[in-house]
Amino acid sequence: MKLATIRIEGGTAAAVEVDGALALLPFADVGEWLRAGSPAVDQYDGGTRLAIDGADFAPLVTAPGKIVCVGLNYREHILEMGRELPQHPTLFAKFSDALIGANDPIVLPPGSESVDWEAELAVVIGNRVSRASAEEAAAAIAGFTVANDISARDFQRRTPEWLQGKTFDATTPLGPFLLTADDAGHAPDLEISCSVDGVAKQKAHTSDLVFSPVDLVRYISAITTLHPGDVILTGTPGGVGDGRTPKELLTDGSVVTTSIDGIGQCRNACILR
Repeated sequence: MKLATIRIEGGTAAAVEVDGALALLPFADVGEWLRAGSPAVDQYDGGTRLAIDGADFAPLVTAPGKIVCVGLNYREHILEMGRELPQHPTLFAKFSDALIGANDPIVLPPGSESVDWEAELAVVIGNRVSRASAEEAAAAIAGFTVANDISARDFQRRTPEWLQGKTFDATTPLGPFLLTADDAGHAPDLEISCSVDGVAKQKAHTSDLVFSPVDLVRYISAITTLHPGDVILTGTPGGVGDGRTPKELLTDGSVVTTSIDGIGQCRNACILR
């Protein structure tokens, strides 16, 4: 099953994909549907359908309580950055003001001269979980979506802590769809890719993750309780601009397309504001 959050007159609404179209649900976003216990969507189907083409996608979860991000979690990316494989996940946070919809513009971080792309598989939490076993962690995963952790590398490197380069407002596309774990499984092997202005930059499979989605839910839930609608960005594969020689940067007018097979794509133009 695939769900989305779209903008409608007066606000936003969760929707479910039905026969190639969208059926609206009586929830403000996918996060609210999850917090309601992920009720069966068939009971809400009034027959009205909206076309997916032209839908105005909001961030899949508009106001998650937590956005936990993982750095250095693809083997290829770790090697290109000249690091050793980690023994534990590298964690940092992101705030909800950073989130944008699948086709919204990326606002280039003011003052940064080193903006980079990072295609990511995002995990969406479906139920409350704390200090989870592997089985509990798997059961807590509602599904997966597409994200791009657009990063201001110069801000990121100002201190040993990464947060200040990772959570500028209106920089992180999240969407367009949630592919539920019922369909994807809890350790999906999906192709993930990123292109800039139509030129391929990243391509990998999510099976290259050092720490799987279940591993991450177990580890993070041992530190902080995860709630429905919380989001985990699982890390990016090789091919980022900062790892290239010479380095490549995003600039005003760059178009970043982030795709994960079976879920969908985010296509975001970079703008100055």
